[in-house]
Amino acid sequence: MKSDEQNAYFVINLLTARISELLSERNGLSITNAMRELMATKTYAVLSRPQSYLYLESPEYILDMLDAERRQDVERWLEV
Repeated sequence: MKSDEQNAYFVINLLTARISELLSERNGLSITNAMRELMATKTYAVLSRPQSYLYLESPEYILDMLDAERRQDVERWLEV
């Protein structure tokens, strides 16, 4: 694995932890349940692929994507 790819996965893991933390606080979930909820989304599928470069965005931006996905607002999801 290239160094750049390793760095991308490191950032993706940090973002996953932070977003799970934010979901936990916002929705009153345990960290484990928040992480499960996050990892079951299309947004996470995109985030987990370094080629998407979504890991370069802020946790709040990714939360906006999650909210749009939950509302099934595909246009907003793609726009964000």
